[in-house]
Amino acid sequence: MRKKIKIKLNGKLKAINNNSTLFNIVKKNKIPLAKVAIELNQEIVDKKKIKSINLKNNDKIEIVHFIGGG
Repeated sequence: MRKKIKIKLNGKLKAINNNSTLFNIVKKNKIPLAKVAIELNQEIVDKKKIKSINLKNNDKIEIVHFIGGG
Protein backbone atom coordinates (compact mmCIF):
# COMPACT_ATOMS: atom_id res chain seq x y z
CA MET A 1 0.00 0.00 0.00
CA ARG A 2 1.34 3.40 -0.96
CA LYS A 3 1.24 6.30 1.43
CA LYS A 4 -0.67 9.37 0.26
CA ILE A 5 0.31 12.99 0.64
CA LYS A 6 -1.81 16.10 0.19
CA ILE A 7 -1.00 18.84 -2.28
CA LYS A 8 -2.88 21.85 -3.58
CA LEU A 9 -3.26 21.99 -7.36
CA ASN A 10 -4.68 25.30 -8.58
CA GLY A 11 -6.32 25.83 -5.19
CA LYS A 12 -7.88 22.36 -4.95
CA LEU A 13 -6.74 19.81 -2.37
CA LYS A 14 -5.58 16.52 -3.90
CA ALA A 15 -4.31 13.28 -2.38
CA ILE A 16 -1.49 11.72 -4.40
CA ASN A 17 1.09 8.95 -3.93
CA ASN A 18 4.05 10.12 -1.87
CA ASN A 19 6.54 9.19 -4.61
CA SER A 20 4.87 11.35 -7.28
CA THR A 21 6.83 13.80 -9.37
CA LEU A 22 5.61 17.06 -10.80
CA PHE A 23 5.73 15.41 -14.22
CA ASN A 24 3.32 12.68 -13.01
CA ILE A 25 0.77 15.35 -12.04
CA VAL A 26 1.13 17.20 -15.35
CA LYS A 27 0.76 13.96 -17.34
CA LYS A 28 -2.17 12.65 -15.27
CA ASN A 29 -4.07 15.92 -15.75
CA LYS A 30 -3.29 16.00 -19.51
CA ILE A 31 -1.68 19.43 -19.30
CA PRO A 32 0.12 20.56 -22.49
CA LEU A 33 3.59 21.54 -21.24
CA ALA A 34 4.27 23.87 -24.16
CA LYS A 35 1.27 26.05 -23.29
CA VAL A 36 1.61 26.48 -19.52
CA ALA A 37 3.72 28.03 -16.79
CA ILE A 38 4.15 25.98 -13.62
CA GLU A 39 4.71 27.38 -10.15
CA LEU A 40 5.68 25.20 -7.19
CA ASN A 41 5.45 26.86 -3.77
CA GLN A 42 5.47 30.33 -5.36
CA GLU A 43 8.54 29.69 -7.54
CA ILE A 44 8.50 29.23 -11.32
CA VAL A 45 9.62 25.74 -12.32
CA ASP A 46 12.06 25.01 -15.15
CA LYS A 47 10.01 22.60 -17.27
CA LYS A 48 13.20 20.72 -18.23
CA LYS A 49 13.50 19.60 -14.59
CA ILE A 50 9.92 18.52 -13.80
CA LYS A 51 10.67 14.80 -14.09
CA SER A 52 13.15 15.08 -11.22
CA ILE A 53 11.01 17.22 -8.88
CA ASN A 54 9.50 15.01 -6.19
CA LEU A 55 6.41 16.41 -4.52
CA LYS A 56 6.13 16.72 -0.76
CA ASN A 57 3.19 16.97 1.60
CA ASN A 58 1.50 20.40 1.47
CA ASP A 59 3.21 21.49 -1.77
CA LYS A 60 1.25 24.15 -3.65
CA ILE A 61 1.20 23.91 -7.44
CA GLU A 62 -0.27 26.55 -9.73
CA ILE A 63 -0.51 25.87 -13.45
CA VAL A 64 -1.35 28.81 -15.69
CA HIS A 65 -2.36 28.35 -19.34
CA PHE A 66 -1.16 30.83 -21.95
CA ILE A 67 -3.98 32.39 -23.95
CA GLY A 68 -3.38 34.25 -27.20
CA GLY A 69 -5.28 37.29 -28.20
CA GLY A 70 -4.91 40.75 -29.48
